[in-house]
Amino acid sequence: MVATPKYRKFADRFWTWRGYQIGYCADGLDIALDANSPNQPNHKPAVLLIHGFGASVGHWRKNMPVLAEGARVYAIDLIGFGSSDQPKPSELPYTFETWGQQVADFVREVIGDRAILVGNSIGAVVAMQAAIYAPELVTKTVLINCSLRLLQEQNQLQLPWYRRAGVRSVQNLLGVRSIAKIFFNQVKNARAVRQILSQAYIDKSAITDELVEILLRPAQNANAVDVFMAFVRYSQGPRPEDLLAILPCEAIVLWGDRDPWEPIALGKASFTTFSCVKQFVAIPNVGHCPQDEAPEVVNPILISILT
Repeated sequence: MVATPKYRKFADRFWTWRGYQIGYCADGLDIALDANSPNQPNHKPAVLLIHGFGASVGHWRKNMPVLAEGARVYAIDLIGFGSSDQPKPSELPYTFETWGQQVADFVREVIGDRAILVGNSIGAVVAMQAAIYAPELVTKTVLINCSLRLLQEQNQLQLPWYRRAGVRSVQNLLGVRSIAKIFFNQVKNARAVRQILSQAYIDKSAITDELVEILLRPAQNANAVDVFMAFVRYSQGPRPEDLLAILPCEAIVLWGDRDPWEPIALGKASFTTFSCVKQFVAIPNVGHCPQDEAPEVVNPILISILT
């Protein structure tokens, strides 16, 4: 595997949104002068990287320094994750509408310019929701192993009745905080995190102590179990195909072809029917997080999208 530069594991900047602290990282913000027009800055494109469920800015540590050579690059911690605040769900709902508005406001208030949104897993759904909320701010979206939301309420209707009942039973069970806390405590340790990652990653060498720390540290926060409860019981909100049908910009789709959680065959069959999808690129022999598992493959693709 080709070595790539490493980056920050955790957010080192903060922005206040609706009274909550939001963590983020930024790089490539220096504006070099154009050699052909020495009095005019060379305006580099802006890119915002959006993580998936349970992850944070650190999941982009192998991508940010490479992309920053030709772009202004930001990575954000969605509220409830990483270094961002974790308000109780009674204070703020953990939904794609909430995260989409958070991202749209970040582009407007922090980046201050139109941007390309790159999201992995649920981050891809958030990217599309943000683009719909603020079409004047988003030039395109890049969807990496987009969450198919197979347990969304409309998708559940396609399941046999006994599977629907099973899903509802588990969600109801995890709605009891004492039970959810017992379950959550079982998975918020290094051994359990490695087991989960071993499902999502094909190249096991990419499952490092550093990656485990990135995923594990935010899980120690007091309200982390409440965020977990809110999301595992969240069957409402948009499906990716609902958003693709009204997406106001183009979408480029990247997909690890051995993703066990979001099967590429389902993604390709659905996504390529929408005119906004300009490319569907299969990333060979990787799982759910290609940007981290195979950055030497993903980074050149992202760079080509920026130019």
